[in-house]
Amino acid sequence: MSQHKREEWQKLYDEVLARSPGTGGLSMENLRECSGLELFQKMIAGEFPRPPISDTLGFSLVEAEKGRVVFQGTPQHRHYNPIGSVHGGFHATLLDSCVACAIQSTLEAGQGYTTIELKVNYIRALTDRVGPVRAEGRVIHAGKQIGTAEGKLVDADGKLYAHATTTCLIFNV
Repeated sequence: MSQHKREEWQKLYDEVLARSPGTGGLSMENLRECSGLELFQKMIAGEFPRPPISDTLGFSLVEAEKGRVVFQGTPQHRHYNPIGSVHGGFHATLLDSCVACAIQSTLEAGQGYTTIELKVNYIRALTDRVGPVRAEGRVIHAGKQIGTAEGKLVDADGKLYAHATTTCLIFNV
């Protein structure tokens, strides 16, 4: 494993968490006043709370630009299924987050979205020995009503664990 890259990833993750005011929800006012990208930049800067699911599964948004977002988490034993590996829901949640939020990063203030389809391909098992993983989502298309994106879940060496695509419905809030 790339120890240097693992350390870089962990440092960034720790910095994001240290700035965070904790978890909570965004208000409709936040959604009406900020673009999707501005919302994510404010979360990373610690101006807005992280969503509660990030504490549940131990992951956080660490990078955001228009059309691209990255979430990072570290698989732990608490994420295991009965057969001794990380439950596929961990992969799916990080991938759903990165692909849908990639679309949200392209939205203007006053727009929202909801996932209408998610397809996940599992490539290999995750364990608590893998170390941090990143889910990177990139927009394929963001139109007036429909957005599509793709994402991949990789470790610090770039080894692929799963990949996904999504279709989201875009609407005004």
